Amino acid sequence: MRRRRLGHTDLELSVIGFGAWAIGGGDYAFGWGPQDDRESIKAIHKALDVDVNWIDTAAVYGLGRSEEVVGEALKGIREEVILATKCGLVWDDQGNITNCLTSESVRREAESSLRRLRTEYIDLYQIHWPNPDEDIEEAWEEMVKLEEEGKVRYPAVSNFDTQQMSRAAAIHPIASLQPPYNMFRRGIESEILPYCSEHAIGVVAYSPMQNGLLTGKFTKESIQNLPDDDFRKVKNVHFQEPEVGINLETVEKLGPIAQEQDLTLAQLALAWVLRRPEVTSAITGTRKSSQIEETAQAGEQDLDESTVAGIEALLDEREERLKAQA
Repeated sequence: MRRRRLGHTDLELSVIGFGAWAIGGGDYAFGWGPQDDRESIKAIHKALDVDVNWIDTAAVYGLGRSEEVVGEALKGIREEVILATKCGLVWDDQGNITNCLTSESVRREAESSLRRLRTEYIDLYQIHWPNPDEDIEEAWEEMVKLEEEGKVRYPAVSNFDTQQMSRAAAIHPIASLQPPYNMFRRGIESEILPYCSEHAIGVVAYSPMQNGLLTGKFTKESIQNLPDDDFRKVKNVHFQEPEVGINLETVEKLGPIAQEQDLTLAQLALAWVLRRPEVTSAITGTRKSSQIEETAQAGEQDLDESTVAGIEALLDEREERLKAQA
């Protein structure tokens, strides 16, 4: 699989990364429904077999469960994998999640992540959300201390805007930004991608398939039949009216374009994200080994200008329809 250099770092990331959000299971506010840890470990090992060389997780995924599963899967092979996780979201004994960016919390979270992941260092340690905004500098300074101590190789951010990145970069260079980016969420194209390119900040895009919506495997009925502890069913606007009907119709229209390229819809969605040179890697949320076998193939695909133009026309049509609904 192709690899791209992450910003100013020496990390060479496979253009497809393993996203470990879903393997955290469903027993918390942002869960994906029931998950078998044994299947998760098989999926991680399959990803490594198909040349995916990095894993992205977070402490909050499954309230520690995702990190524990990743740590179990990497026993004996930790040095073969680039490992990324996040801080800034904490939870209490009842599972209530809150934002926290105090220096004490960042250090405590890092130590807990190191323990769950069974590792002595984290390759890419990311502030999950820039909340509370007024504590960004405090958190970032602690991230730099963790780097100096060798517990973190590179500090990074997630979901930051350009102004917030500028504030952090004034203290210490940012290795990468992790933003949402897919055909249905294009907000980073106008300012954030140019900013990252100008400042040698890598971009690792999450939700390139919009939580599975762009795979073509959903209908309105199947969405309604999602488990009640799957956050997409109740908290994701892309899966709810008035948007979901237009989204599903757009995905259906993308089908022939994918077929012309001999790609699945998931592969088309990933190749579209990776068409941007500013994007280092696309993170694919994976729950089964069969899924990573399919999506990994997108790492070798290029879309020609005609194909991209055809996709753009459908996305413009979708935007007009959504505006008319508003």
